[in-house]
Amino acid sequence: MLKHFVVEESKRLDKLLTEVFPDYSRSYFQFLIEKGAVTSAGRPLKKREIPNRGDPIEVFFITSPEITLEPEAIPLDILYEDEFLICINKPAGMVVHPAPGHLAGTFVNALLHHCHSLPSQDIRPGIVHRLDKETSGVLLAAKTTETHQKLIDMFSERKIEKEYLAITVGNPGIRTIDLPIGRHPAHRKEMTINEKGRSALTHIETIQSKEGFSLVKAKPVTGRTHQIRVHLKAVKTPVLGDRIYGPEKLSNKLKVERQLLHAHHLSFTHPMTGKPVKVTAPIPEDFQKFFKNLD
Repeated sequence: MLKHFVVEESKRLDKLLTEVFPDYSRSYFQFLIEKGAVTSAGRPLKKREIPNRGDPIEVFFITSPEITLEPEAIPLDILYEDEFLICINKPAGMVVHPAPGHLAGTFVNALLHHCHSLPSQDIRPGIVHRLDKETSGVLLAAKTTETHQKLIDMFSERKIEKEYLAITVGNPGIRTIDLPIGRHPAHRKEMTINEKGRSALTHIETIQSKEGFSLVKAKPVTGRTHQIRVHLKAVKTPVLGDRIYGPEKLSNKLKVERQLLHAHHLSFTHPMTGKPVKVTAPIPEDFQKFFKNLD
């Protein structure tokens, strides 16, 4: 998969890449640089090179000796499938694609077994968006090269409507959160509200509240990393079970094992047939159990 970004702060290339793409190690990016897979305006860059602010960077995520793509017979909860694309209900705990620390048991491994062939041989074949490891719900992937590119464009152009459910600490009410999100200056795997970050917009609606907790519907208009989690933290109603942005001690006390965030619904116009597609993942058992226990 080819990814583009523009340099916001000038620093050594391999360090810059690990900050922009924190799921991967510096050694992996050094491998990509050595293979000529990191370029600027078509020119391969060197490991110790320091790009200037405003420079365009292109990164092609190819497999390395550290990361291999092997088909695995992992059951998939399929919500929708045709010859062009597939939607599954991703369980909490499943990683979307292989990366250092998660080399097997991912959605990509399962997808390779299920589909036999996928549109590209990079590190994320068929993947057009992602969900955090602990987030459950609707996950969409492409089965052909043309569908893959069209779906990526649709996400970029905000033509795919996403709706999440979350259980929050506190009641955020009904509001629109319009706060820019950027990389945390000290913790490279975290995001934070940052005036110099990218614009981020989330519509929030509280469905139900009980004993200081709320079931919330969240509709992200933009698609920033950790957007819903960061936005809900910013208005002081973090996602329960979120060990990064939420109240860890409370989550441990209540024995909540994962962040209670679920990609509930996805709707879009099929890129190949032009027909409307609406996919819904059932509300997870841990969501239902938590609210039932509050009665």
